[in-house]
Amino acid sequence: MIGGALINGCRRRSPSSIVKLISSAILCRGTHNTCNAYSPSESKLQRLLSTEIQYQCDYAPPHQPVTEYGRFMVEDRPGEQSVTMRGKSSEDENIKIEAAMFDGIIVQQKAEGQENVHLHISMSVDIWKGEGTNNSNSANAMKFVCSAWPNTLEIQKVFMCRHDDASPPARLYMGPQFKNLNTRLQIGFYEFLNTRGVNDGLSMFLHKYMMNKDRIELIQWLGKLNCFLKT
Repeated sequence: MIGGALINGCRRRSPSSIVKLISSAILCRGTHNTCNAYSPSESKLQRLLSTEIQYQCDYAPPHQPVTEYGRFMVEDRPGEQSVTMRGKSSEDENIKIEAAMFDGIIVQQKAEGQENVHLHISMSVDIWKGEGTNNSNSANAMKFVCSAWPNTLEIQKVFMCRHDDASPPARLYMGPQFKNLNTRLQIGFYEFLNTRGVNDGLSMFLHKYMMNKDRIELIQWLGKLNCFLKT
């Protein structure tokens, strides 16, 4: 991206207020009938929504999402609960990462009644060679099913499938539980991913990205509800 600064491996856009962009996206534009009569409950709900939007924008304003991390381009889909990252390995392999927004949590009790919260992100990594259209070998992909924790990446499954398969066959053999594999084999798979930029650093990036996306989606969701009541 032209004109951006590289910060901690993340490409950021030139400074601009993401709150303004969100506001322009959720403002109700067009002609409204000023004679429309709203029930007291609708008017109250509108006020509550407007107040909550303003609070979210002031208290924890989201920032402009980054579009690159390391060798990967980030493809966000506003209004959806996932993002896609695409890149190439040094071996000219294709890499596609699908990551969902937070879908789990582990709470650990600490001393003096304090709690340590760990949010979970489900992600998959597809790695394949070639374009996947000329022969059966290039159509195959190695798929990793992973858990992205705040500071670590954890492999759950490894199996082969077609890289263009959105959902592998239900009866596809997906191998044993990763933790049941030989320890040296497990280390080998982690090293395989690490050399391709899929590692703990990526997991930490995704958590920061999803925290910000969660705030953006919340404000847009509130705005759409508010617009519906105003039309």
